Amino acid sequence: MAKRCYYEVLQVTRTVEFEEIKKSYRKLAVKHHPDKNPGDSTAEERFREIAEAYDILSDSEKRAAYDRYGHAAFQGGMGGGGGGAHDPFDLFREMFGASGGGGGIFDHFFGGGGGQEGRGSDLRYDLRITLEEAFSGCEKEIELRKLDACGDCSGSGAAKGAKVSTCSLCRGRGQVVASRGFFQVAQPCPQCHGAGQTIDKPCKSCGGEGRAEKSSRIKLTIPAGIDEGSRLRSSGGGEAGSRGGGTGDLYVVIHLKEHSIFSRDGADLHCRMPIPFVTAALGGEIEVPTLAGTVKMKVPAGTQGGSDFRVKGHGMPRLQSHAKGDLHVKLEVEVPTKLDDAQRTALEAFAELCGDHNTPLHRSFTERLKGLFS
Repeated sequence: MAKRCYYEVLQVTRTVEFEEIKKSYRKLAVKHHPDKNPGDSTAEERFREIAEAYDILSDSEKRAAYDRYGHAAFQGGMGGGGGGAHDPFDLFREMFGASGGGGGIFDHFFGGGGGQEGRGSDLRYDLRITLEEAFSGCEKEIELRKLDACGDCSGSGAAKGAKVSTCSLCRGRGQVVASRGFFQVAQPCPQCHGAGQTIDKPCKSCGGEGRAEKSSRIKLTIPAGIDEGSRLRSSGGGEAGSRGGGTGDLYVVIHLKEHSIFSRDGADLHCRMPIPFVTAALGGEIEVPTLAGTVKMKVPAGTQGGSDFRVKGHGMPRLQSHAKGDLHVKLEVEVPTKLDDAQRTALEAFAELCGDHNTPLHRSFTERLKGLFS
């Protein structure tokens, strides 16, 4: 029986990229896997045909030869097309990471080991800083208790003079392969707990685990402009792995303390500032606080309470940039609550000069009232 075109077998076109070939192979291999179709010789043959096609089209050199010469390029056992160079079940395990080595797509999605059993846990630390520290950036040192490498055995888990042997169950791989339905899944070895070795005399200080709880100090660099909820990663700052396994990472979550003057919205700052009603009426220049000092801002004559002004470039620094946000100032016109005789006399004279509420806002409000009661 003549061989079918490999592109037809994998249900892809000749111009398709490798990722599409891999995606189609994965789908078809799962569908026709013999474990999913017990006793179906047609499915097994189809599975072998799919694996053979993938073996050729997933290799750029083999694919180029196939595109030029077809199946003739692999006659006589020169390639994987007809010579049985690969067991299709090995191809399936390689594709999905289900072999003893682990770490592939299969392990990632279906809970296999992936060679990370001995790695220490990642940790989280919540750090509160002031808005000023977030504005300028700073150095912080934090202290936490975590599992670090045992000092007595240097993380090996073995007492002095102990014999370390390759695990007889997993043969040093740290994993065993178990069947789950029609899949094979790599999981930590129950005898050595993923270490791949056994010890006849465990370290007394750590019980053979190779790590013990200690207080640790870690220095952090807080970049200028960092915001609420930002995460900083300290590589290797997490817990030590068992018996010399990889160290986890420390993730520091930033929280900003409430500020007495400023509130923050991204890179912009907001504040409310009182001004005398005389300044609001006549206009003038006022000094506005910022996190870097004070700046002068002009107030136009006739400014109303609640007016917003923007001071460009006086907000928070933008991360990984020299630019800064803006400062938004909302002015609150302050009305004096206690007047002496001279002040009262002057204000009464001013009110008489103004007339009976002859102001734009009051006239607009009066007109709207007429419409309400008409």
